[in-house]
Amino acid sequence: MKELGEYLKQTRVSNGVTITEAADDLDLATSQLENIESGNVRAFKDVYSLKQYIRQYAKYLGLDPERVVDEFNGFLFEHTSKISLADIKEAQRKLEEEERQKEKKVKSPYTMEYREKIKIWPFIIIIVVVALVSLIVTFIIVHIDKTPVRTDELSFSIYRKEII
Repeated sequence: MKELGEYLKQTRVSNGVTITEAADDLDLATSQLENIESGNVRAFKDVYSLKQYIRQYAKYLGLDPERVVDEFNGFLFEHTSKISLADIKEAQRKLEEEERQKEKKVKSPYTMEYREKIKIWPFIIIIVVVALVSLIVTFIIVHIDKTPVRTDELSFSIYRKEII
C-alpha cells in the first residue's frame, strides 16, 4: 500500500496540487489524504470507504481509477489471504476426524443426548372426546322429531272410513 500511496503523492505533486487543496476539492480531511499517501490503512475503520476514497482521489488526479483500485485490491488480497491451502486441508481433516470420533463414542446413559418426547396422549383424549360428543349430538338431532305426532286426526280418519 505504501507504493500505491507514494504513487498517488508523486502524481499530486507533479500536478502542482497541495494536499490541502486536494482535500478541499474532494471534501475529505487532510489527514485522510495523508494516511492514504503514507499507506496507513489502519487509520480507516472501513476498507470499503477507503477504496471509494482511493477511487475518488485517483479520478481527481487524472489517473485511471479502476487500475488504481485494482492495485489496492491486490494489496488487500495479499494481506488478508494469509491462510495457506495446507492449513485449510488440515483443519478440514481435523473436523472429519472429530466426526468419526463422535460416531465411535460409547453410548451410555451418562453420555447420551435425550430429546424431549412429545406427550401425545392428551391430544388423543381430546380428539376422542370431541368425536363422542359430536356423535351424541348428531344422534339426538336425528332421532328426536321436532313436530309432534297428530294422532287424533289419524284415528278420526280411520274411524270415518269404517262408518262410510
